[in-house]
Amino acid sequence: MSPVRRCSRTACRQPAVFTLTYVYADSTAVLGPLAAYVEPHCYDLCAMHADRLTAPRGWEVVRLPVETAGGGPGSDDLEALADAVREAARPPARSTSPDEVGEGAETLRRGHLRVVRSDPGRGDQQRPGGPAGRPYTGPSEPR
Repeated sequence: MSPVRRCSRTACRQPAVFTLTYVYADSTAVLGPLAAYVEPHCYDLCAMHADRLTAPRGWEVVRLPVETAGGGPGSDDLEALADAVREAARPPARSTSPDEVGEGAETLRRGHLRVVRSDPGRGDQQRPGGPAGRPYTGPSEPR
């Protein structure tokens, strides 16, 4: 596959410099700078075909400004992207007092699963498990 994207028009071998997409709900054709990735419902156009572009009757053509100088993202854009990647890769901060969960304290979380450590202050005390403070005796037999 060629690293240079070509114009989507039949038999045109020129390199693409614009991307055309349609907003059907607004009856609008939007022509802007070449998209970073090939999209299935967008058309890459060369400069000549972009200049000649017309829309159907009742449609509006919006031509977004294209930066000809620079040819890529600015240093601020790259720095913001790098900061976002660093932030996403950073592990979540551990709190000094873990969240209380049930009878223990949550120590680790993976998705919907949690690792819970027992409350060190409770020891091996039995907790009443039944209603009205009665000890839990297991499932009751059918009457």
